[in-house]
Amino acid sequence: MTLNDGVEPPGGRRDRRPVVALGLALVLLVASAAMAAVGMLGPAPWQSGSPWAAPGDARGVPFTGFGQYGGMMGGPDAHLGWGGYGGMMGGPYGSGTGSDMGGMMGGMMGGHVWLAGDGRRVDSIVQARARAAQAGAPKELEAGEVMQFTNGFYVELKGADGDPTTEVLVDPASGAVQTEYGPAMMWNTGTRTGALTEQQAREAAAAWLSSNRSSESVKSITAYPGYFTIDTAAGGTMVGMLSVNATTGAVWYHTWHGAFIAMEDA
Repeated sequence: MTLNDGVEPPGGRRDRRPVVALGLALVLLVASAAMAAVGMLGPAPWQSGSPWAAPGDARGVPFTGFGQYGGMMGGPDAHLGWGGYGGMMGGPYGSGTGSDMGGMMGGMMGGHVWLAGDGRRVDSIVQARARAAQAGAPKELEAGEVMQFTNGFYVELKGADGDPTTEVLVDPASGAVQTEYGPAMMWNTGTRTGALTEQQAREAAAAWLSSNRSSESVKSITAYPGYFTIDTAAGGTMVGMLSVNATTGAVWYHTWHGAFIAMEDA
């Protein structure tokens, strides 16, 4: 006898959640692949002036699905997320908090998990650095610059040669460490062969800020494989971050961090 014989399972209803979750996962994976292709082959949809930019968005950054900015991935009130970075897709390492579907989606779409949370809060830069260092150790990566924002911690990971390799986020609620959203996930090519020089990336960032966040200016720049990440400042005070694709010059503002609190370099 099969399910096609018309016999209902106990309880009178079939559990269709796995099928729904799989369908959503496939759609979102295709969407992610499409965004990655756009970032490699042409202006990104969130770049200022793009025909895909949301009407009325003066910043030109309609892609605000991550963290506190809501969208499909939820916001600060999402039950399946963690801190300000959570969302409908569950915890960053697919913990399944809230529902099985949330856990499945979190595992598939939450980004590479370097170190699962141990349930202990991370409340200081020192603690965040220790968690990131533990996460990077198996790949011989060290924690460099650490920033604390209202939504969590940002950490730069460096190779043995001192060159920045990638960027990770540390969840303050659990201590979980995962690849940072956006450019670190989508643009990191593993090689430093982009067409743009550091100066050209600075100029692209300055032009974008002038048009979209005129109160902010370029503070410092760091080269990663495939892209540059730039700290922005207002009145000499650190405010936020953006990245510039080293091949296309596309600009991606990091909207998921929240307000800047403090920073410490290695």
